[in-house]
Amino acid sequence: MKTKKAIEDYDIIRKVIDGDTNAFRQLVYKYKDVSLSLAYSILKSQTLAEDVLQDVFIKVFNKLKTFKFKSSFSTWLYRIVVNTSYNELKKRKTNISLSEKTNDTTLHLTEDRDYMKEEDQKHYINMALTHMRTDEALVLRLFYLCEFSIKEIEDITKFKPSKIKVDLHRGRENLNFQLKQLLGGDIKHLL
Repeated sequence: MKTKKAIEDYDIIRKVIDGDTNAFRQLVYKYKDVSLSLAYSILKSQTLAEDVLQDVFIKVFNKLKTFKFKSSFSTWLYRIVVNTSYNELKKRKTNISLSEKTNDTTLHLTEDRDYMKEEDQKHYINMALTHMRTDEALVLRLFYLCEFSIKEIEDITKFKPSKIKVDLHRGRENLNFQLKQLLGGDIKHLL
């Protein structure tokens, strides 16, 4: 059974295939933020992720006629984002190990703040994700941000379900560790 979101996407795709190139903007607008977040999880660079995303949307536009309407558009798109990002990572060989990253980023929050704004939460979580292994950060974003199931993550990443589950478990632990490193003892203010 197709969801309302899938049916809307299919209608937009058909318009683009039929020549309405302006309809493609709807897909870009709808999926650009999550796509950028996924690329950033892999590449650990905002600028590089933005460049890759431009390439991704050009590829998607050019290959939209090959979309078979068997999976959701988002799964198909995110698979392209993941593949393109990993290819760029291999090309640039920028997979920096955690030990090479600076450890002087520990921040201490003022005592009078008992909560953080949502923007601050996102900032620190994104910062912590950049210090994590690429696969762990990607799987965490797909599972929690995109709310994909293990099966959908498998379709997007081509990782085995056991690897996805291990990366989720280790990723949650590593995220907690990274947040503690960034915030010192003030991690409770993040939640």
